[in-house]
Amino acid sequence: MRIDEIYKTKKQVLSFEIYPPKRDTTLTSIDETLQVLCGLKPDFISVTFGAGGSTTNSLTVNLAKKIKREYGIEPVVHLTCINYDHNEILAFTDELAEAGIENVLALRGDRNPDIEPKKEFFYASELVAFLKEQRGNLCIGGACYPEGHTEASDKVTDIHNLKKKVDAGADFLVSQLFFDNEMYYSFREKMRIADISRPVSAGIMPVINRAQIERMVSLCGASLPEKFRRILMKYENDREALFDAGMAYAVNQIVDLLANEAEGIHIYTMNNPAVAKRICDSIRHLI
Repeated sequence: MRIDEIYKTKKQVLSFEIYPPKRDTTLTSIDETLQVLCGLKPDFISVTFGAGGSTTNSLTVNLAKKIKREYGIEPVVHLTCINYDHNEILAFTDELAEAGIENVLALRGDRNPDIEPKKEFFYASELVAFLKEQRGNLCIGGACYPEGHTEASDKVTDIHNLKKKVDAGADFLVSQLFFDNEMYYSFREKMRIADISRPVSAGIMPVINRAQIERMVSLCGASLPEKFRRILMKYENDREALFDAGMAYAVNQIVDLLANEAEGIHIYTMNNPAVAKRICDSIRHLI
């Protein structure tokens, strides 16, 4: 089922993000995680895509197939473009079509210093336009950034770039993680002013490890509110306490987002089923 159709049939959508194991081609190491995540009945699960190399990307496709065929959950396959040319993208989408997968999240992808970028795609909007022209049957998602993309000169420019992506054919959007809901609401208002009307799932990453979250924040540019910093400082050396505090903070974010009519919640699970289960148990009657 196309993800844009799911947004039309449900007022609020729940989804997870996972990544394929790096070296386990049989995917056995992720079965336990999938059993828990799929048992929570999300509307879709997105599967991340490698920066380059057929092995990683084959794992992505195999994992997406597994989610769809064995668990009956709709997968969304991340598709990056900076390290691929037109023919490679077409070949990959043909592989998805053969697997019955019709939803992708079109991304530029992170720059990899060990891989020379190809010259055919520079921006995600170009990938969206190419897919819409060449593979019009695909449902295409795009990323958005409540605090602005780290490479954008300012937030106005970032909104203009998002508008280009949507005008190129993006059917739905998934946001980068954030820890201050007011940032998201301000961003949503800017989208409205720019006449960007695609449904958006708000990206939430529960914090269970200080080093992990600080690394993620350094990569994506999300800010840490003072109340969030206090939680990290107080519980950073107590793993169980930080887990409980991180879950409580994430649940509070999600409850507030749902109450304020967020169209979807997208949980960055980091392949930790306990995280997703704790959150879903807390919001089971809200979505």
